[in-house]
Amino acid sequence: MKKYLITGLLIWIPLVITIWVLKLVVDTLDQTLLLLPHALRTESWLGFHMPGMGVLLTLMIVLLTGVITANFIGQRLVHWWHEVLHRIPVVSSIYSSVKQVSDTLFSSSGEAFRKALLVQWPREGMWTIGFLTGVPGGDVTRHLQGDYVSVYVPTTPNPTGGYFVMMLRKDVIELDMSVDTALKYVISMGVVSPNGNGKRKKATLPR
Repeated sequence: MKKYLITGLLIWIPLVITIWVLKLVVDTLDQTLLLLPHALRTESWLGFHMPGMGVLLTLMIVLLTGVITANFIGQRLVHWWHEVLHRIPVVSSIYSSVKQVSDTLFSSSGEAFRKALLVQWPREGMWTIGFLTGVPGGDVTRHLQGDYVSVYVPTTPNPTGGYFVMMLRKDVIELDMSVDTALKYVISMGVVSPNGNGKRKKATLPR
């Protein structure tokens, strides 16, 4: 009886959680429908709310934004918009910080979260997975003796929380695995072992 119960739970739990996450995403994106006049919403011309229409509207808005800002006039408008936001107290600090992070993460030329690392954390002799986020900058570099890299060490099973640390380049090991594979390894708390050839190599990280 216990065996069948556990087997059933192993089938349903991942499915239910997946559906719950997808529903949360769809419900959140459906809020964009509030931008439309009431006459254009699905409740008006279908008689009921159709889930997922907000996802399509969001994708259309994002795509249209990309098309508009790809030309010279659009880039000037974006620059003007950035200048306005940077002049607003409080909003400026939040917006600039978020923009720098998003530009780094989604830039095709950036190195953030593009390499999985093996690092000793939280003390020597204990190892965990970390991700390269760049190199130290600003006044920090005056106080660090040696060649350092910036590393994000995620917590498990929620990798959105973690620690930002600066480590000597020689003390980190670049792993022969993708970032996606490393994230799955972290989220599963080590249960889902990555398929690999077991090779390890010293990090040849960008300077």
